[in-house]
Amino acid sequence: MMLRQGFVREIELPQIHDPRGDLTFVEGGNHIPFQIARVYYLYNVPVGSERGGHAHRELEQIVFALSGSFRMKIDDGTTRSEYWLRDPRKGLYISKMVWREMDAFSQGAVCMVLASHRYDEGDYLREYGDFVAALGGEKR
Repeated sequence: MMLRQGFVREIELPQIHDPRGDLTFVEGGNHIPFQIARVYYLYNVPVGSERGGHAHRELEQIVFALSGSFRMKIDDGTTRSEYWLRDPRKGLYISKMVWREMDAFSQGAVCMVLASHRYDEGDYLREYGDFVAALGGEKR
């Protein structure tokens, strides 16, 4: 599945109900549009802190709130939108060239990210002006 850059969509993973508890699983290339090259997670984020504040030139990600909740603020160069993540089955797919910011972390929130590439500092656009320039100069 080839998705255009600047694309965001919600993803819902399967859930298996059991009296002992629920189970959710994810398969790269099946439930998500890429093979998983890296997994990382954020935790112990102080309430009131902000994370993100960057875009990626090539990296694709899916972000989940495994516990608690937080807000994703998304900017694709044309439209700004917000998503609240609070259900561990529901993630937010973020394609390359999308600016993202995270805030409003609840106490004890755990954020897990599935990434299409290994860490590469050169893939980051950490200044909003650089992001706009990479999109073609003027904000679309």
